[in-house]
Amino acid sequence: MAASGGLAHPLLFSTVLNLDTVTVGGMTIDTKYVFFTWLGMAILAIAGYMVRKNVSIVPGRLQIFFEALIGGLEGFIVNNMGEKGRRFVPLLVAIFIYVLTMNLLGLVPGCDAPTANLNTTISIALCVFIYYNYVGIRTWKFGYIHHFTGSSKPLIPLMFPIEIISHLARPLSMSLRLFGNIFAEEMTLIIFFGFGASIYVGVLIGTVPMYFLFLLGKVLQAFILFTLSMIYIQGSVEHAH
Repeated sequence: MAASGGLAHPLLFSTVLNLDTVTVGGMTIDTKYVFFTWLGMAILAIAGYMVRKNVSIVPGRLQIFFEALIGGLEGFIVNNMGEKGRRFVPLLVAIFIYVLTMNLLGLVPGCDAPTANLNTTISIALCVFIYYNYVGIRTWKFGYIHHFTGSSKPLIPLMFPIEIISHLARPLSMSLRLFGNIFAEEMTLIIFFGFGASIYVGVLIGTVPMYFLFLLGKVLQAFILFTLSMIYIQGSVEHAH
């Protein structure tokens, strides 16, 4: 059974393929989550290729699904950021779809959710952190410093360190929030599934509704990270107050 942050099933694909760990220079490196990250990206690449190949005036089910998903997210972004937010749609939608895919992998028998590993969530949060500061600097040049000083000059010595700490805490809070929720959901499934399997089939079947509950939770967590990314980017391109 997966020991940390895995779905409640006895065997993972990475274990079957002997890809849980890799030894480099005498050091053992855990590659389980790397394997499932690449698996998730392969799924996204195949889905993207299938949609692109079958694009038509009369859309199929897959095209309808992605048009509705991307169109809905684009509308949400534009409603909150205005027309200037359209240039951030590709990045923000990609973040949502990527995180959602990685979350949902944890519900697939034989798979583990890469977002149940802190390395994955930190990398996503750092990408957002670096990007929104880059956008802010590119938009305002040296004037971006006013986003950290506030509007009152006498309070600059107080506000500047507070704002710096606040911004540095953003990737930490984003990564820990996503990791904590997904990891907790995965571990809860392990406990319920293992408890049910050790008693009788009726209890095991009773754990099925948990999958639907955690499906909702995983979608919600992807949307929260998407929304936070949008808010941080929006703050970096708006006038400092």
